[in-house]
Amino acid sequence: MTKSFYHFLMKYRHPSPKDAISAFANQAYLDHSFPKNIEDYHEISSYLELNGHYLDSMSVFDEAWELYASSEIV
Repeated sequence: MTKSFYHFLMKYRHPSPKDAISAFANQAYLDHSFPKNIEDYHEISSYLELNGHYLDSMSVFDEAWELYASSEIV
């Protein structure tokens, strides 16, 4: 994968989020401790489990990760 998950997620930021991934992107942007240069699912997942109080469910992260993984396949 060439770009970090955070970089990928930022394309979903929206002033008026219309879905859970956009809301997640907005909150991740505001989270100054979010692991911005990480491409590893387990590292980001662990971070969110401990610090992702803004996520209603980890399934939102899983869905965003699937989009990320499929977009980064060469």
